[in-house]
Amino acid sequence: MTIATEAATKPDAPGKSAKPMLIEPRGPLANATVFVFLMVPLLALIAAVPFAWGWGLGWVDVALAVFFYYFTGLGITIGFHRYFTHGGFKAKRWLRIFLACQGSMAVQGPVITWVADHRRHHAFSDREGDPHSPWLHGSSPLGIAKGAWHAHMGWMFDREQTNAERFAPDLLADKDIALVNRLFLPLTLLTLIAPAILGGLITWSWWGAVTAFFWASLVRIALLHHVTWSVNSICHLVGDRPFNSRDKAANVWPLALVSMGESWHNLHHADPTSARHGVLRGQLDISARIIWMFEKFGWVTNVKWTSPERLAKISVKAH
Repeated sequence: MTIATEAATKPDAPGKSAKPMLIEPRGPLANATVFVFLMVPLLALIAAVPFAWGWGLGWVDVALAVFFYYFTGLGITIGFHRYFTHGGFKAKRWLRIFLACQGSMAVQGPVITWVADHRRHHAFSDREGDPHSPWLHGSSPLGIAKGAWHAHMGWMFDREQTNAERFAPDLLADKDIALVNRLFLPLTLLTLIAPAILGGLITWSWWGAVTAFFWASLVRIALLHHVTWSVNSICHLVGDRPFNSRDKAANVWPLALVSMGESWHNLHHADPTSARHGVLRGQLDISARIIWMFEKFGWVTNVKWTSPERLAKISVKAH
């Protein structure tokens, strides 16, 4: 983790002057664009069941959807999250650029915006200032319901914007990453069009392109959105907490496979820079395994694996 990254993810000390947490709210056009990016894949997901009832879904669609789901999802979990946000390892320049592009194709926002929001989340986790805590509306049944909606996707409809100059100055100063950040729209078009082109070529039909676009573009994006958002909402509401953290982050094992290891959320908040989140026996963490492979290939260095001594120190049983 760089000094800039570490400073951005720590709460402000009393009396310490800092750059503003927020910048000017999104304008109407930007807000409408966010609405489209969130709602169109969601509507496709809602339409998926009747669309698949006896027609419109083939093995090519399934294969393309699974491939692009994990390809773009790993861009978020390994790239945007464990690398760019928390500095869990150091990567060669070509891999940095690749991970930034790969994560952008998940259509969860430009890399610098995503990282700034997530560093802010860690700086104020489950307290005032956290952009997506489910606990900001109280612990009554109605408060938890409102908080769950806000944490899952409601917060993205707010017009407020996290100040990247405060939370991601290192990425703003990186010319490669700043360029990828500006290329978010072309990369979004690529992630939408590529499955359709492949589906059309593999089946050699226009209908193959249409169904691939529906399943491997729209439905795939919507599913990945909701799995990512579930880590923000479900994993701060329920689950096991074997490690001490200063918030309510918890482990939710049913999400482990589809979240690529992100749902081992308790360890992540107890030790944010760790490149592995699933550290206990039986905790599947696909992202950590791929980082391990990158390390063996020599593509990444200085990987921060949580040591047994560190685990013993932060374990609930030790306190």
